[in-house]
Amino acid sequence: MGRAFEVRKVAMGKSAAQKSKLYAKYGKEIYMAAKSGVPDPELNQSLKRIIEKAKKDQVSADVIKRAIDKAKGGSDETYTESRYEGFGPGNSLIIVECLTDNVNRTIAEVRNCFTKTDGKLGVSGSVLHQFNHQAVFSIPGLTEDEVLEILVLNDVDVTDIEAEENGVTILGDAKDFNLIRSAFLENNPETDFETDEIMWLPIMETELTSDEDNQAFTKLMDMLNELDDVQDIYHNVKQAD
Repeated sequence: MGRAFEVRKVAMGKSAAQKSKLYAKYGKEIYMAAKSGVPDPELNQSLKRIIEKAKKDQVSADVIKRAIDKAKGGSDETYTESRYEGFGPGNSLIIVECLTDNVNRTIAEVRNCFTKTDGKLGVSGSVLHQFNHQAVFSIPGLTEDEVLEILVLNDVDVTDIEAEENGVTILGDAKDFNLIRSAFLENNPETDFETDEIMWLPIMETELTSDEDNQAFTKLMDMLNELDDVQDIYHNVKQAD
């Protein structure tokens, strides 16, 4: 699905992640979800959803098991969610979401990435207002009419529906994520979500017109993605690799 691909690309905003980084990312998320609730995916829906995502990204069963076992073992290790907003090359706006056990270290590392690519960190809210916080679903094998019927029957409102040859992409308010997801699972428990995430999507996109800006932006994305504490990156750059 074209829109779904574009949405995912904007959400992740990164080059191909190394397997070790991907494993570490999901390891933290699974550990925190298991620690903050019951360490059983059948009784903890947040944990179950993260595990499903991890499996789609080909995270090994061993990584998943170790993260859950770590939470079961009563580890006192904890991570704090932190979000940084910054201005990159050209007119690029960037949101960096982290999960860290040392906030001072993380902000210093993130700031260094921006500084070395002629960007700068902004204060809280300086970039966020240029993005919408949205629930994003892409579901293969459904038509727009079928999606509308499910939403109407469940009295669920969404902000946008885009149908393409092989499926539908749905955008809704972030607070309605579980409501939208549940509507489709109740209709068909075997629903295969190609994408089911909460993302920051830019209100307006920008294009980087100079080679210098494009190179600096790519360098910034690469540097951020190399940081262990970075979980997700969102930006407003159109068709950036």
